[in-house]
Parts: sequence; structure tokens; C-alpha cells
Amino acid sequence: MKSNSFLGKKIWQNGLIIALIFLISIASSGCSPARFKTEAASVPQVVFSSLSDPKTFNPPLSNESNTFGYTFEGLTTQNGITAEVEPGLAESWEISPDKLRFTFTLRPGLKWSDGAPLTADDVVFTYNEVYFNPKIPNSTIDVLRIGESRALPKVRMLDDRRIEFTLPEPFAPFLRTTGSEILPAHILRASVDKLNSKGEPEFLSMWGVDTPLEELVGNGPYVLTNYQTNQRMVFQRNPHYWKQDAQGNPQPYIERVVLQIVEKQDTSLLQFRSGDLDYIGVSPETFELLKREEKRGKFTIYNGGQAMGTTFIAFNLNLGRNADSNKPVVDPIKSSWFNNLKFRQAVAYGIDRQTMINNTFRGLGEPQNSHISIQSPYYLPPEKGLKVYDYNPEKAKQLLLEAGFKYNENQELLDAQGNLVRFTLHTNAGNQTREAMGAQIKQDLGKIGIRVDFQPIAFNALVGKLSDSLDWECILIGFTGGVEPNNGANLWAPEGRLHIFNLDRQPGQTPLVGRKVFDWERKLGDLYVKGAGELDETKRKAIYNETQQLVQEHLPVIHLVNPLSLAAVRDRVKGIEYSALGGAFWNLNELKIEE
Repeated sequence: MKSNSFLGKKIWQNGLIIALIFLISIASSGCSPARFKTEAASVPQVVFSSLSDPKTFNPPLSNESNTFGYTFEGLTTQNGITAEVEPGLAESWEISPDKLRFTFTLRPGLKWSDGAPLTADDVVFTYNEVYFNPKIPNSTIDVLRIGESRALPKVRMLDDRRIEFTLPEPFAPFLRTTGSEILPAHILRASVDKLNSKGEPEFLSMWGVDTPLEELVGNGPYVLTNYQTNQRMVFQRNPHYWKQDAQGNPQPYIERVVLQIVEKQDTSLLQFRSGDLDYIGVSPETFELLKREEKRGKFTIYNGGQAMGTTFIAFNLNLGRNADSNKPVVDPIKSSWFNNLKFRQAVAYGIDRQTMINNTFRGLGEPQNSHISIQSPYYLPPEKGLKVYDYNPEKAKQLLLEAGFKYNENQELLDAQGNLVRFTLHTNAGNQTREAMGAQIKQDLGKIGIRVDFQPIAFNALVGKLSDSLDWECILIGFTGGVEPNNGANLWAPEGRLHIFNLDRQPGQTPLVGRKVFDWERKLGDLYVKGAGELDETKRKAIYNETQQLVQEHLPVIHLVNPLSLAAVRDRVKGIEYSALGGAFWNLNELKIEE
């Protein structure tokens, strides 16, 4: 399922911040008698829908899909068609001949949404005091750690409009990391400096979802003006936003964005078909239905080709124990299965991805074998040597027997100690495609004797298991991709905040003892360090080829299917330039509503 990349711009900036834009179906809508009856007639608006409420309004603390693309910007941004890095808050930058110093110049007259000036001091504060603060867990720090030393850039203010970043060594993806949201020092600096009774910055509790909205200050095209839990979020155009068109008219042209919070994709589909919504991500289940209604419904279905992200299952490989209780993160019996390579390979051979494509995806997808997006110049296709796991249940059984497993008289799989092989698979409830995929995985693995308890759960509960409690066995999830492999550094680095298959505790959480980093896992992280520091494109491609082979050999994640990136947009929304990279609304500031 492809989502609005305008919302997802943080993904390419900060790494795969969670896949999680990938987890949420977004829809947008214009004026409707059912919504905002008195206002919609005169105010150009679109509405996006999400399967869950936000967990925070604080950008660095977000570990999920978010709305910060509306309310914040970074120094740079990315073109949704060409993938080129373009100016954001910075109007320009200069790079020293040795590629170690980057000097950014801010646009003149920038302001925060409260009218206060936005200066280089805000940029330096954001990086030095927030993103680089070891007491503030965030994803930006993961993708800006450079070299084997994992050193961070030095950031200093030259004057009110110029900021200098000095790198410890060459770092090829640096420009693509500078889209991280810039934060208001005049609002947040005091909370960073002040510690609570636990010795933690009060920043960690700032801008929660219960914060009065007038206290939220941003620099993006919109400001949040209304939030009703389980109902909607309303964003109004920011009068202090910097962007204008060639004639000097302020952008964005669309006055208001409404994010409707719905529990099921079926609800969004009903709203779209009834005319209340202007946009919906088109899933394989809905493609034929919507295609028949395209002309009558006055909308266009856009096809961006294969989606940018990945969809996979992963086992919890964590061997650690909770320091307070000495309780293992994963049941030791099940952990011994999950950490057996032949077990993971058997599972990979035991999943019928082609049937998944034919049935769940209605033929609108391709088998997925790499963690790097097919649009990336670093993608390694199977025909060039990438290992694949075509459906082969007999080979799966053979691998299980070689690994010491056995079958009982009912053809149920047992381990060497006679334990029934059974585990729980979670995904996010309400995502019909994932629920169908999970149901097939349960059925497929049942054919090789493995019993799967498939339990879709609420999105926020899923995030909590992945990032907080670590209490999960197998997960079906998706991460949004991009053209720059290093954006996945926080997934593949053993210390990364999104290293979900073997995640270490983050600052402020109960620490783990006995966590083990495997040799292949460390090598994978080292290759990402090496790839980021290599400026020769030929050598860089060879490095990322090796990462793709390593992932496929050791299977910390088991890739499934890459769907087509499809979206339906009402014809009243003008200016759509759709792509798998940018989605439908990457250029939201340029879009117009015509009735």
C-alpha cells in the first residue's frame, strides 16, 4: 500500500522512520455536505484519512507515520519525480573541495508560525541540542553517524542566516539527511536544558497529543488548529510560510487540510465512493471496482509502477533479558528456532509469494527480494545474482529436518526436544492487504507443519511492541523506501533505533543484559558505514550489492511482495504529478481545487 509521500518526506531524510507511513492508508477529500458543511463551500480543502491517531506532536520523538510534513520543514527537500535534493528552508549551500564542509544559507525573512524569526540559531539548536543529544532518542542521529567511529558532524552558526556542518570524513548521503525538521529554539530550548526527577530532559514530555494546539509552533505550510481524538485533525494554512509562486502569490493554494481518523480501510473506500473523498490509495482488492467507476466518479487512477518500499516478515532474534526482571525478551524455546538460519530459510521457501500476488494482490505486484527499492541505482536484481527463495515446500521440510526438527504422526513440526513449533504473527489491524497476507502465511506454513497464530492488533499497540516492550515473536510490516540506501542505516546498524529484529533498549527504557550482536549482523552494519563513506559510485554499488546478498543469505527479514503504487484522485484536484517516489501530494503547495 502506497501512502502520501508529502507526509512521508521524513522517511528519506531520517531513514526508514518506520515504516510506518507504509502502514497507514491516506485519503484526501474536498468539500462535502457530510463534513464541515458551512465552511467547505467557501474554503478550498483536502482531507486525508489515517487508521490511527498520532502518538506525539514532537517530531524527533515520533516513531510512526506522522503529519509533520504539513507543519515542519528541513534545510532541504526532495523532488517527488526526479529524487533530486532541492532547497527547503535553505535557499542554497556550498560544498568544500574536500567534501567535508557544507555551508547552508537560509532564505531571508523566515518566520515561525507564531511570527518569531527563524534563524541559524534554530538550526544549530535543532542539531546540536536535540538530534545529537544522547538523552533524546531519535532517528536522525542514526543516519548522521559517520564512519566506524560513528562520529557526528560539527554544526556551528556563522551568522543569522548561515550554518556550517563539518564532517569527520566524506559522507556520500549527507545532503539527503538534511531534510530533518528544524525546531523552534525559542519554544523548546528551556525544555532541553531542564531535567526531570529521572535526570531526563523535559523535552521528552513536550508536545504530547494533549498539548493545547496554540502552543505548537512550526515552520511548514500548515498549522494544526483542531484535533479530536479518533475523529479528525484540521490543518490551516500557515500565514507565515515562506513559499510563493512566480507571481508572488502565497503558497500553498489549498487553504485547509483535514485528516480524518478511521479504523478501517473499508470506511475510507465507502467515503471515497460516496464522493466525500478526493483521494484514496488503491489496493489490489479495490482496483477493479474503482476502475469501473473512474469516469462516473470523476477521478483518475494513477499508476506509479512498483512501490518504493518493502513488505516483509521478521522474527525477533533478540537474545537479551530485561535487567529488572531477568526475563528473556523472547521465550528461549522459540528463540532457538528463530535464531536457526535453516529455520528462517525454510520459512522463506514455505511462503507462496506468487499465489499471494495472484490472490491478495490480484496480479498487481511482483515478488520482492531486496531491501533496496527497485528505483534505486543501487538495487541488485535477481538476474544479477541476488539470492531468491522461490516457493518450494519440499525444500523447506528438508531444511527443517537438517536443522534437527521432526514431524509427528499428524505432520506437525516438533523441535528436537519435542516442542510443537508454534508462534504468533502480528500485523496492524485494519490493513486488509496485510491481513490477507498474514492469513496466507498462516496457511502456507501450516503445510510444512508450522502452526501460526495470526493476530492483527491496533497500530499503536504494534509500534509499542516493536519499540518499547519488545514483546513479539514474528511481525508482518512494511518500510517505506527511497533511492538512497543509507536512509535505512537505522534499520541495519546494530545500534539503530529501527533495528527491530534485534533491537537494543533506548535511553530511558529498562536496559537489556545478554543481548548478542551476530557476526553477519555486525558486518551488515559495517558495510553501511563503508557505503556511506564511499564517493566512487562503482565501488558504492558493489558495497550495497553485498548488503543485499547478506540480508538474503541470513534473512533477518523475509521479503514478500512489492505491490504497484496506485492512487485514485478526484479530477477537481489540479496539478497532480504522481510517482511511486512522491505519491500524489509531494507538491501539495502547488495543487489547486477547481469545482
